[in-house]
Amino acid sequence: MGLSQGEINRYSRHLILPELGMSGQEMLKEKSVLLVGAGGLGSPMALYLAAAGVGRIGIVDFDVVDESNLQRQILHGTSTLGQSKLESAKARLLDLNPYIEVICIEERLSSENALELFEPYDVIADGTDNFPTRYLVNDACVILGKPNVYGSIFRFEGQLTVFNYKGGPCYRCLYSEPPPPGLVPSCAEGGVLGVLPGVIGSLQANEVIKVLLNLGDVASGRLILYDALKMRFRELKCRRLPSCTACSAPEKMTLIDYEQFCSPAGPQVANEEVPALSVHQLDEKRGSDSPFQLLDVREPHEQEICCISGAKLIPLGQLKDRLSELDQGQVYVVHCKSGARSAKAVRILLDSGFENVYNLEGGILEWASKIDPSMPSY
Repeated sequence: MGLSQGEINRYSRHLILPELGMSGQEMLKEKSVLLVGAGGLGSPMALYLAAAGVGRIGIVDFDVVDESNLQRQILHGTSTLGQSKLESAKARLLDLNPYIEVICIEERLSSENALELFEPYDVIADGTDNFPTRYLVNDACVILGKPNVYGSIFRFEGQLTVFNYKGGPCYRCLYSEPPPPGLVPSCAEGGVLGVLPGVIGSLQANEVIKVLLNLGDVASGRLILYDALKMRFRELKCRRLPSCTACSAPEKMTLIDYEQFCSPAGPQVANEEVPALSVHQLDEKRGSDSPFQLLDVREPHEQEICCISGAKLIPLGQLKDRLSELDQGQVYVVHCKSGARSAKAVRILLDSGFENVYNLEGGILEWASKIDPSMPSY
């Protein structure tokens, strides 16, 4: 394929590396990577892979740019608020490097389309933030024999490894089963340091390039752990398991319903739905003479951002130890940020003998959206 004079000028710092040189840069130009997600991890990956000259970069995403993204998703900017993330990403990447091809796949990744979408690419890079998609990406990579460059982030900590590379372990070797639903909060619930995805996403880009060039010591069989607060990297060995349900017999693998797989208690939870009120019902209740107590089970730092007046704060983790502060004869409407933690709180109260307890559907985010638009969202 060769390099143009403009490409030679652009990649000159690569070309003088004896481990890379002209042949390595030409190889990068011929290679392809699919990024699953154009968010916190996908942003630095996309930017550095584009700058490095990877010839074809595909991106799967179906979201739009939101103001809350900009604290960490550096691929996007204020001028692209409300735009498709793919539209925003493509414009930025082609401005960074017009010599590459950017392929936008604006649809939700699913068991129905994953194999078809993954097949044309040399490497898959997982920048997702939920367990169903991580298992889907893993299984599709195992079936197709594609390396899976994996990263994850939460609060101040990140993880990185390369799955399914030259006989190495896959995601299921490390996590054979998903955690119980709700045990691990999302970044939207628990927060994330803005620079953390920059660190992990850049390391993912580094591993993608090494895999594409068959260069150096790829992080296969090693789980890299990063603690931003302590500025410490640790490394754990992870081995391929002979009993792994995926990579031990890839020819028998099929893609399944991953939402159901990651929510094994889904049907039971549905049968035990807790009593709930909509934000409109709560608004009507506040304007009536019906007495009730609003209970906020978020963390104190969340209440500092925004709160509904009159709410009593008892964080979910303290609720069982502070039940004596509550009156079992009182009516309680419990809320958190989005409704998940408050549903757990309602279940705790019901199991402890409280009778008139309701979960606020959608939490304070729904309240801010539908009732009080002046309230800050986070």
